[in-house]
Amino acid sequence: MDNKVTSRTKAKKASAVIQTPLKNLKAVNFAEFSPSWVVLHGKDAPSFKMELIDRIRQGVKKPDWKQLIDYIDSTEKEFEPILPASISSMQKKAVYSKETSERIYELARLFGLGYEVFDSKEDFKQWLMTPSRTLGNKLPFELLDSSFGFEMVESEIIRIQYNVYS
Repeated sequence: MDNKVTSRTKAKKASAVIQTPLKNLKAVNFAEFSPSWVVLHGKDAPSFKMELIDRIRQGVKKPDWKQLIDYIDSTEKEFEPILPASISSMQKKAVYSKETSERIYELARLFGLGYEVFDSKEDFKQWLMTPSRTLGNKLPFELLDSSFGFEMVESEIIRIQYNVYS
């Protein structure tokens, strides 16, 4: 048990910056457990869920949100309909509420899964903005304003990943 604790502690101290492992995405360094890191390490994230819960409780910092938006080649305005806070109120804060932080991490996980399945940012973004018959002819992006919508979109991406079409 001592070895596990020691190696975990050493790993945390050794590097707070992780390099991107996904193919077809440019190599970028992000702070460990930041929303952008989660995009790139979605498969790693389950083993770190307690850390992510702590990060959500502490609140996402504005620079981490901006970094995520830049990395996924989007704008804050695009996400206004699905965030629990307005962009103008987010611009006034240095650290976001628990609810907003949770949505940011949900987005990070979803984009990570989408990039993995669709192999490119552009293909995934195009899919998000294309009506899906299995999602009631809605744009998948429109459903991301609720946790149930997130689940439905995530399930659809997983179906696509495993070639299971409804």
